[in-house]
Amino acid sequence: MSESSGGGMDEQYDGTSRRRLLQAGALGAGAVIAPGVLTAGEATASGTKATATTTRAAATSADTEHPRFTLAVVPDTQYLFDLDRGDAAPLIASFEYLIDQRSAENIVFTAHLGDVVENAQASEFAQADPVFKVLDRARMPYSVLAGNHDIDASKDDTRGDSAYLRTFGPQRFRRMATYGGSTQNGYNSYHVFRAAGRKWLLLAMDWRPSDASFAWARGVIAAHPRLPVILTTHELVNADHGNPVAYFTDHGNRVWDQLVQDNDQIFLTLNGHFWPPGRVVRKNAAGNDVHLHLTNYQDRYYGGSAMIRLYHFDLARNTIDVETIAPWILDQDPARRSELAEGEIELTDDTNRFSVPIDFEQRFAGFAAIPVRPARPAKQLVVAGTAAYWRFDGPLSDQVTDHSGQGNHLTRVQLSDNGLSASAEFHPDQPGHASWLFAGGKNPARGGYLRTADNAPLNTMTFTKGYTIEAFVKLADDGADHAWEGLLSRMGTGADAGKTGSDPSEPVVNLAFSGGRQLQWAVYPLDRNDTFTNWGHEQVPGRWFHLAVVNDGRHSTLYVDSSPLLRNPATPSNGLATAGRPWLVGANHYDNVIEQAFAGHIGELRIVTRALKPSQFLNA
Repeated sequence: MSESSGGGMDEQYDGTSRRRLLQAGALGAGAVIAPGVLTAGEATASGTKATATTTRAAATSADTEHPRFTLAVVPDTQYLFDLDRGDAAPLIASFEYLIDQRSAENIVFTAHLGDVVENAQASEFAQADPVFKVLDRARMPYSVLAGNHDIDASKDDTRGDSAYLRTFGPQRFRRMATYGGSTQNGYNSYHVFRAAGRKWLLLAMDWRPSDASFAWARGVIAAHPRLPVILTTHELVNADHGNPVAYFTDHGNRVWDQLVQDNDQIFLTLNGHFWPPGRVVRKNAAGNDVHLHLTNYQDRYYGGSAMIRLYHFDLARNTIDVETIAPWILDQDPARRSELAEGEIELTDDTNRFSVPIDFEQRFAGFAAIPVRPARPAKQLVVAGTAAYWRFDGPLSDQVTDHSGQGNHLTRVQLSDNGLSASAEFHPDQPGHASWLFAGGKNPARGGYLRTADNAPLNTMTFTKGYTIEAFVKLADDGADHAWEGLLSRMGTGADAGKTGSDPSEPVVNLAFSGGRQLQWAVYPLDRNDTFTNWGHEQVPGRWFHLAVVNDGRHSTLYVDSSPLLRNPATPSNGLATAGRPWLVGANHYDNVIEQAFAGHIGELRIVTRALKPSQFLNA
């Protein structure tokens, strides 16, 4: 097809390259199809094998709550259905691959981008129809839209009846739970599928939507005001060989102006029609990124071999990982695979295998903001065995109340002016909705910290039955040296508690951060002469996290955001040594000299005299 030129308009290349190994043995035995064995005319009779595969797969389903899911994309397949010149085998193999991998890859939906066939002939759609029934039998939801080769390309979607419409009109999709409806002319449709614990809307728009159809699409989006929208259509952006930055066609600008620009819910568009593939980012009217992707492989060996794009959404990592594979070739016997086929198993260049970073929560905040978790009163968090519970959710004061009722109140100590201040920031799962900002430093020691009274009950406790210590923390992102800053400590050294091993001038208890911002829990147990140290990984400054130290009376385990960390001592130990001196919050010491104060936010801190499960943590 001819390719026009263009570019500009606040566009940029998006995503970075990513390498991922293909799963070994991805296709089951039932999906083996040798090249050229199954012709288009024989697709209808593929019964036994297709039924075996799809019946097996129909018993499995996608996990709609898991934060990782896959959207499969099938671009132009027209050369596979070209009068008597095609071959349905590659597309059958791709569909069977999706069925076989439905559970493993959590494939929730499949979108075809148009140009199903080459000449818009009824005989070609008769060849394609049974191939798509492979998905029908497996009850895998999918969408199809008309490309210029599927219909009379000189007319818009008011063109009336066609072989395409008789094959892929609304009647085909009504049985699907995802199907939401179509335009009156039948050429445009939408689906709503559930994935990652939420609903997503996918629009499948005709090659040339009429103004009325664009109005219909805007109405569909308005009727689903909180759903993220993926727009699929046949033509929108184009790209040139040697330059992966896509640009808008004249029609693409019409689609942008009539549908995308003012609808912030549309965050991703997918189109075929042109080659080579490309992508671009454009800002919409709300100032948010819209990712526009072109994918089409019909120019490649065997009409593209029914290559598929897999969009792996990962909401936990805020990333979409994209890969391009040819299941039909992947499943061939390597000894029989042709030289040309060898190069088409998967495409690993930066244009066809890449990652798109998207902060989904932030991107969708304008129409589907996640509500702030309500604050929880302190009394609800005073569980059995709570020895101390401090919340920094009030104005700055000289004393912080111990909500446990045990009388372990904290008193503020200033090392310098402006050492502590109240802040409205808090961890999203924190019970109290505020924090204190500790502006600590060293050389000389500055900032501020808090301490228990000299006679506080907590000072003499040894925790022989175990303990759980939790805190909500955000380390300062100020570029200063805060190596070995203390979050929680106990005055008194190892020597003061009768210990002679390790470095007896170290604190008996120290929860701190190394020069690499690694979490460190270093203590003298009651029954050991040396310090026992748990290590965490590097923490990112400027980012809230929840930490916990859990001891069951024999072993201690560090947790960050309820995830157990690696470097926890296997040697048993019991209790915490004490010199009967105060606890410090926001500072530690060496040889009983406070050399620096903590730098960052502390939301709240709880100490319990038993081991808690992550489901019992403050962030649960």
